[in-house]
Amino acid sequence: MKTYKEVDVVLVGGGWTGGILGKEFSEAGMTVVCLERGGPHTPDDFSVPRMRDELAVGQRMSMMVNTTDNTETVRNKSAETALPYRRLGSYLMGTGVGGASTHWNGHTWRWNDNDFQIRSRYEAKYGKQYIPADMTIQDWGVTYAELEPYYDKFEKVAGISAKAGNVQGRKIAGGNVFEAPRRSEYPMPPLVYGYAGELFAEAAGKMGYHPFPRPTANASVPYTNPDGVKFGECQYCGHCERFGCEANAKGGAQMTVIPAALRQSTFELRTYAWVTRVERDASGKKATGVTYTNTVTGEECFQPAKLVVLCAFGLNNVHLMMLSGIGEIYDPVSGKGLLGKNYCYQTGSAAMLFFEDKHFHPYMATAGIGAIMDDFHGNWDFDRAPFGFVGGSTVGTAMYGGRPIQWHPTPAGTPAWGSAWKQETAKWYDRSMNITATGTVMPFRGNYLDLDPTYRNRFGAPLMRMTFDYQDNERKISAHSADVINRIAAALGPTHLSKASARQSWSSVPYQSTHNTGGTIMGTNPGNSVTNKYGQVWQVDNLFIMGASLFPHNSAYNPTGPVAAIAYMAADIIKKVYVKQPGKLIHA
Repeated sequence: MKTYKEVDVVLVGGGWTGGILGKEFSEAGMTVVCLERGGPHTPDDFSVPRMRDELAVGQRMSMMVNTTDNTETVRNKSAETALPYRRLGSYLMGTGVGGASTHWNGHTWRWNDNDFQIRSRYEAKYGKQYIPADMTIQDWGVTYAELEPYYDKFEKVAGISAKAGNVQGRKIAGGNVFEAPRRSEYPMPPLVYGYAGELFAEAAGKMGYHPFPRPTANASVPYTNPDGVKFGECQYCGHCERFGCEANAKGGAQMTVIPAALRQSTFELRTYAWVTRVERDASGKKATGVTYTNTVTGEECFQPAKLVVLCAFGLNNVHLMMLSGIGEIYDPVSGKGLLGKNYCYQTGSAAMLFFEDKHFHPYMATAGIGAIMDDFHGNWDFDRAPFGFVGGSTVGTAMYGGRPIQWHPTPAGTPAWGSAWKQETAKWYDRSMNITATGTVMPFRGNYLDLDPTYRNRFGAPLMRMTFDYQDNERKISAHSADVINRIAAALGPTHLSKASARQSWSSVPYQSTHNTGGTIMGTNPGNSVTNKYGQVWQVDNLFIMGASLFPHNSAYNPTGPVAAIAYMAADIIKKVYVKQPGKLIHA
């Protein structure tokens, strides 16, 4: 085994959190090695025509993980036998420098205290009995006020285009009036609505709702961020989610924080470095570094470090903790153990509207195009009691691009193949729009992650097993959002309407979202969490975890905002406090 010289910090994963911490630590003079199991990305990778190859990139998933190397096994209930998730469907895990930020849609939200203090707030408003006995929600141990400056920093670094709805307590029409107070306006104005967004916003506004432009990391105008990184203006090319950005207009770690870190002599990025284990000393209470395999040469390597930070995709962080034997794996029967607990996903619903007399030009689009409303999620005045659920949903249009393989909506009753299908596809391609909802998922005792007893990855290690299904809470949220969608859709008077309906059970087959959360949850003490609010592992105080695996539940918002804010907050306290006096940052 090859052993390298000890460094101050080793980062496992080269996405948003690895890039943020790499930049912050190296600029502070700390020696940093970032290990990314995928390869590098060059400007040519995202160039035209390569990045317009929908078959290779959008359907065969050339920017995603190879599931023959590693994946999860999935099932809905503990009584079932889990099978490997080999064909990418429900969620899409990225690979390579930048991680999922290279191919994400860029939707960026500020989660607030409705999420961070979820149990306290629901109990105070609705009573303790309102929360189901098997719903394992908890307060996070962090507040919006603590994260607000870091939200602000990330929005400027990533180049977020949007309209603020609450600046220093002043509500602003046209933005999200239900958001928590922010210190300043977004760095760029919002992207255009598109025709579908205009129709939705007009109808929703007339019904008393509060639509606004979706906040997203797509530059609406040429932009230079605080680190001097130049963004091009979004071209509305219709190739955003699943694709890299040809115009350099979509904020990602590979074009912002990682290049800034690479300018520092104290930062090193190693690609094709697959970390297989976090190593500890004889006491088990101190991490000594990580073991990884160079996937090009097959050589096994050890990188010693004073501080180890897991910055991979959330599911991979949980898996690595399990393979490293750190912490007790959660048992849903006894309720003991924390590792793998509180796995969550997202729910939703969607309707398709068809108009004889309207043309939407769906090929002119971007991930952030369209209008959305937060009346049933961020709006704490919305009374959940009549519907009986915890959480809520956002509702809006999602016209991300009319790519020919993926986008061919037809009304109900259309034949599934043949000349009639071709005629209907050609007719409705330009005459249809959608309205969608994204809903929260709360943790339940029977939804969890553990190690599979049968299947193994390319290195012979057990795959992680996912046991998950929607519960009554999520079915109620989905049913409520479907009703809202259908009422707005009916108000638009479409020629044909494929109505939204509630999701009943989770399937790994159709794509839904890549918002997988939980498994190494944060909290207030070692009895209810794997880490404290800074991501510091209670059991091993020189081991930190970043990313959405820290989240005790999942919101209706996309997770990247708090993922980045927590990373910046952790970087600050590590630089200012931990480095000077290593040890527990919170004693509980």
